Amino acid sequence: MQQHIGKLLPAHGYFILSEQQLNQAHMQALMQLYQPLLGVQAVSLYLTLSSQSNTLSDQKVPQTHHMLMQYLNIPLPDIYQARQKLEGIGLMQTFQYDDADQTIFTYKLLLPCTPIEFFQDGLLSQLLYHQLGANKCDQLYQLFKQNEPNYDKGRNVTAHFPEVFKNELNITEEFRHSESSTSKNDGPTIGNETIDLNGITQILTQRMLPAEKILTATNIRLIEQMSALYNLTNLEIEKALLWAISDENRLNHKEFKTACMDLSQSMQPQSKTKVNAVDQKATYSKKMEEPKNKQEQFIQMLEEITPRQLLADLSNGNQASTQDLKIVADVMTQQGITPGVMNVLIHYVLLKTDMKLTKSYLEKIASHWARKNVKTVRQAMTLAKSEHNKYQQWGNNKKTYNRSAGKKEVVPDWFKKQKQAQATKEKQIVTKDSESKEDVSELLRKYNEQKFNHS
Repeated sequence: MQQHIGKLLPAHGYFILSEQQLNQAHMQALMQLYQPLLGVQAVSLYLTLSSQSNTLSDQKVPQTHHMLMQYLNIPLPDIYQARQKLEGIGLMQTFQYDDADQTIFTYKLLLPCTPIEFFQDGLLSQLLYHQLGANKCDQLYQLFKQNEPNYDKGRNVTAHFPEVFKNELNITEEFRHSESSTSKNDGPTIGNETIDLNGITQILTQRMLPAEKILTATNIRLIEQMSALYNLTNLEIEKALLWAISDENRLNHKEFKTACMDLSQSMQPQSKTKVNAVDQKATYSKKMEEPKNKQEQFIQMLEEITPRQLLADLSNGNQASTQDLKIVADVMTQQGITPGVMNVLIHYVLLKTDMKLTKSYLEKIASHWARKNVKTVRQAMTLAKSEHNKYQQWGNNKKTYNRSAGKKEVVPDWFKKQKQAQATKEKQIVTKDSESKEDVSELLRKYNEQKFNHS
């Protein structure tokens, strides 16, 4: 509340610029979509300035902020805070002019998004999702969607300026594809320069994915928005991006936003206790940098790759099926499982069920891990060892998991040590370990190759 001191005074003047009038769609968006994010005071400030721009369009003398305080009946610090919210959300631009006698601000009002444009903006829709919840957001979307024209307008065959005047003027191809956005609100300005697009392009190229098709202007904007909203690192953005690429090599916006939210939530427990968080992160980082044996290398791999990557590696490099990805995404979303823990679960279940990813079995174990508050790869491995008999019984109770006669059960390498009660199966376990070691070694080989190529 003290940020305004020295920056905004009651005697400071202001002018208002507003190029277009608000229509009914803009008002609906302001009151039902923007207001939950900004609060009443920010919306009131916007509407007051918009109203003044109509009545004071020919003003020569600036209004004072003291007068604005009287109009809104709120103190100056609240006006300053409301102004910053409007600037941040993309509804206002502020210009400051100083001379020896006075300070004058010019407030340029920008039209809000229409309701449909609001929901199409990745950042705005995600902010509203966090504020109102999924059910209310969906209700609002369906409500506004009903008011949109439902007839098929056909293809857009409107001629562009350079097509008509190409002979008269020397127009470049860059201008041919440029679009005017004077009447459309593009949402909040992120100003995020931390995204390493070159690194992301390199990752996509290494995986034989068409970077130019995936990293479109719209998708880059969404990536920047989600990075800013959830404060994600470049590595986390890469994980979310690879997770959300469809079989047609297109970025699924819904899956990408979900993946970003999941990655953000998986990092939240580390910041609850400041001292413990720093210690755990330092210890964890040290272990990951210097794995002492194959098991620690395997743990590092499961922490750093995405479930999509793991499924592909377990399929001999083939792309994971859409059905398997949907199963994994549903389980992660419903149970709140982190990517690393999900990797342990995928590896365990696939090797226990003859490489078949069955949703019911996956969900049952995932639900158990969620109740046990499993958050790390090590915790997941430990629990899988201690509860092996229970999980085996769950699998044997269903026809899907019944093993045919003579088929050897395969378990992960990290599951080598069995309880003494299973000593009678020693011969079988030796076979399991041998096969599983080969599987883990192959995964580690692929992981190290990818890591070397990326470095």
